[in-house]
Amino acid sequence: MKFNKLIIALAVSTGVLVSCNDGKKNEEEIRLEEQEMQTAEADKAAKEAEEAEMKAQQMKEEARANSIASKAMAAEELDTLVLALKAAGLSEMLMAEGEYTVFAPTDYAFSQLKKGTLEDLTKAENKEQLVSVLQYHVISGIMRSEDLGKAIDAGNGKAKIQTVKGEELTIMRDGDQIVIRDGKGKKAQIVLGNIEASNGVVHEVNKVLMSK
Repeated sequence: MKFNKLIIALAVSTGVLVSCNDGKKNEEEIRLEEQEMQTAEADKAAKEAEEAEMKAQQMKEEARANSIASKAMAAEELDTLVLALKAAGLSEMLMAEGEYTVFAPTDYAFSQLKKGTLEDLTKAENKEQLVSVLQYHVISGIMRSEDLGKAIDAGNGKAKIQTVKGEELTIMRDGDQIVIRDGKGKKAQIVLGNIEASNGVVHEVNKVLMSK
């Protein structure tokens, strides 16, 4: 009888021990599974963040490639303007995000300046003056030809628009053409309008605009 009780006690003890070991094993397996899940989730989040960053960088590069400055570089008639923008340090501004309207003087427009004017403006010591001249050709916001036309009509034949330089240009019609009058009273025609860019629109004009 005592022997039987001993056997039963040993069996119970063994069962409890096995049960405890199984419990510990299950806990360890659960812990490892949770770790694996956490690692997998962290890896997934890191991959998604990396992909998002790559996509954002790609979009940024595409935007720069289609920016106002890049459009000017690709245009046949704006080589002089591109050189002036680089000399003034404004190329980066016109590649960055934003919304601008640029009245871009053509090479012909620059050739009509008084002899020596462009050479003087592009000298390092005259950089501030060159920046001022170029900023007089830039408007914050997008104004396509139809927007310019609407502004002229709303103003009974003419309208004033403020440049990023802080001074105004006057826009009006001359027959079917839209013309821009600068601070000195000279008029420039838009010879090619609505050149779309990622950060605005470009209108090529046949004169360099000058403030008062």
